[in-house]
Amino acid sequence: MNILRNIFLALSLACSTVAAQAERIKDMASIQGVRSNQLIGYGLVVGLDGSGDQTTQTPFTVQSIVSMLGQLGVNLPPGTNLQLKNVAAVTVTASLPPFAKPGQTLDVTVSSIGNAKSLRGGMLLMTPLKGADGQVYAMAQGSLLVGGVGATAAGSSVQVNHLSVGRIASGATVERAVEMALGQGNFISLELNSADFTTASRIVQAINRSLGEGVANAVDGRVVKVSAPTDINQRVAFLSRVENISVNPGESSAKVILNARTGSVVMNRAVTVETCAIAHGNLIVTISSEPKVSQPEPLSQGKTVVAQQAQIEVKAEKGLLTSVPTSTSLNDVIKALNAIGATPQDLLTILQAMKSAGALRADLEII
Repeated sequence: MNILRNIFLALSLACSTVAAQAERIKDMASIQGVRSNQLIGYGLVVGLDGSGDQTTQTPFTVQSIVSMLGQLGVNLPPGTNLQLKNVAAVTVTASLPPFAKPGQTLDVTVSSIGNAKSLRGGMLLMTPLKGADGQVYAMAQGSLLVGGVGATAAGSSVQVNHLSVGRIASGATVERAVEMALGQGNFISLELNSADFTTASRIVQAINRSLGEGVANAVDGRVVKVSAPTDINQRVAFLSRVENISVNPGESSAKVILNARTGSVVMNRAVTVETCAIAHGNLIVTISSEPKVSQPEPLSQGKTVVAQQAQIEVKAEKGLLTSVPTSTSLNDVIKALNAIGATPQDLLTILQAMKSAGALRADLEII
């Protein structure tokens, strides 16, 4: 429980420090129309050490090999049965950043889509990467770096991290640029990362105070429209000034993030609780089985029968009723939850019950 308390206190101090500092506009908003684009492609990884796809179960790998060899001028006789162990079919993904020009390089992620055991030591063959419009925007090729290791011997195996996903640094070259308009006419629009009327209003005030009254106007809680020069050089310099203006963002809404898979619980400094009483106990179910031998009567020509006899025991530990007082700070919430004596996994259930009872003043988000 001391470890849990220290973690919550560290998060509390971090949240309080962040909230007290001003942030640059570039960290809170982006320019409308300036965005990255996702790319995807299908390719082959070769040179694996017998850890590739089992071609009997992944026919698309064989089809891809035959098609590639045909394009390279190698025609296989009809009915050829390829038994490949050093080839794997993969998907290749990348993100095309804004204003990327032909010749620039991108990092790519390579993921197996067959039953390959490992991509370690493999080489990705030339793979076209397409956007949502079906056009090719980059070409990927290179040696994979897999952040894992595995070994198998005498029927036993060990594996550290995932072996079916690898990465190639600067593994793709941009072949086509995406045209992006830097604003609309005499205006540019700033889009907040999170909709908040207070933050939008403060951004407008900060820009007008720095660049002149009437330069910025809020459209809604997410978009701020800013008057900008029409000359592209002046516009770039103008945007540089705008994005480096510091603004104190509005207070974030109270939120508790619950990770049901790991049992992690994270809450921000705006979380408060109302007075409530909580009783939490553990339910333990024990199931044991022991063999029971039944012997036949003498001269009865019966057979000895061995049956399993199960014993089930259910034990409910006592849960003391604990009063949680009204609190207005994160530290008080932490102390109240620690007083219950619950584990992080138990907090998932307790916090949901407190929310249903109206005692938790925060939004619950389960991931």
